[in-house]
Amino acid sequence: MEQNVGFAHFLLETDLLGRCVLAVLLVLSVSSWYLIFTKAITDFLARRRADQFLARFWQAGSLKEVRAALEQQTPDSAYADLTVRALEAIDNSERQGPQSLAAAGGVGELSTRVLRNGIDQEAARVEYGLTLLSTAGSAGPYIGLLGTVWAIYHALVSIGLSGQGTLDKVAGPVGEALLMTALGLAVAIPAVLAYNSFARRNRLWLAKLDAFAHDLYVLITVGANPAAPSVYRSTPAAEPKGGPHDHRKL
Repeated sequence: MEQNVGFAHFLLETDLLGRCVLAVLLVLSVSSWYLIFTKAITDFLARRRADQFLARFWQAGSLKEVRAALEQQTPDSAYADLTVRALEAIDNSERQGPQSLAAAGGVGELSTRVLRNGIDQEAARVEYGLTLLSTAGSAGPYIGLLGTVWAIYHALVSIGLSGQGTLDKVAGPVGEALLMTALGLAVAIPAVLAYNSFARRNRLWLAKLDAFAHDLYVLITVGANPAAPSVYRSTPAAEPKGGPHDHRKL
């Protein structure tokens, strides 16, 4: 009689542990692909919005003009949100006076704290989902191997009890068991590739955001210095010369 082999036969013959392993691999695979697609789309839109904001930012005559433009719309990028945080912190410190706890240390220290906190929050945001991708990439092959070992064990026990140890009786169940390892690798490989890609994108993104924060810090502190030309309250002509308009653009 012809022996039934294949993935469908394996699903029918496997026990509860084998089905649990398959369920875990399925959940990891679906979750990984969902994160891959959603993060890819989100990163693309975030980059495009950031490019648009930076183009408007460096075309503005002063931070006062930037502030007026931001008041007319909700910040839609990490760069816009960082700018709003910094300008609002300076406004609050000026209204409350130097005696307030938030303004302790002067405008420079306040700006540093606000900008660093904004960068840290953005770093936490872009890390979303990477833990799952890392888990799927590292644990997927081992979960698949567990299913393979367990399936081979049951296959060999069944063959031993039947007393038919011929090659055609052994090769089919063992080959079916190896499907679990293949499924584990199919889950792990895309997750590892996506994790490395997103990790590199996050490093570049945060490095450019940090560079913009430095530029913003210089503009704010120069404008807050009474002895220096003000870029926060002055006319566009008072903007510092030789600023990072070119090499800081994304």
